[in-house]
Amino acid sequence: MMSKDTDDIKLIKKAIRGNSTAYGYLIEKHRTYLYKMAFLYTKNEQDALDVVGDTVLKGYLQIKTLKNTSLFQTWITRVLINTAHDHRRKALSTLSQEDSAIDSAHASTANQQIPSVEHFDLQTAIETLPDKYRIPILLKYFSGMTVDEIAWTLSIPSGSVKAYLSRGRNELKQKLKEDYLYES
Repeated sequence: MMSKDTDDIKLIKKAIRGNSTAYGYLIEKHRTYLYKMAFLYTKNEQDALDVVGDTVLKGYLQIKTLKNTSLFQTWITRVLINTAHDHRRKALSTLSQEDSAIDSAHASTANQQIPSVEHFDLQTAIETLPDKYRIPILLKYFSGMTVDEIAWTLSIPSGSVKAYLSRGRNELKQKLKEDYLYES
């Protein structure tokens, strides 16, 4: 009986050689992980599904660039993050175009905001972090990646990953502390 890792490596090698069925099996094994990562990044179900769909396609087209078969999950995560960045850029571009088209009637109603009570828990605190802190934290604590894997995935030095993790944790502590004091 073959181990799971050996089976995965065989599937990866077949996928690199162009076997779409093998690639499909790999994606099926990682689909929950991919969706969770996309959702944590986009914070929206439909956008997450779009990102995963585009990631699957881009991954298939780029699988030949995977050099180390044991790093498939790290590699596909990198593809997912790059795809999510592309989606965000497109969304921001679309929003800025829509904003310029809003007429004065809509602008006057936008000024009438209903006050809301902010309640921070860990998830909402993480969502408020800047991307450069949030993404390494998600990869480290939700995906279990090492600092070196995160550095490779994000194409940044390991020292930067360590700094971003530290600063992100400090911001989270501060946000959660402020929330606790606010609730008391």
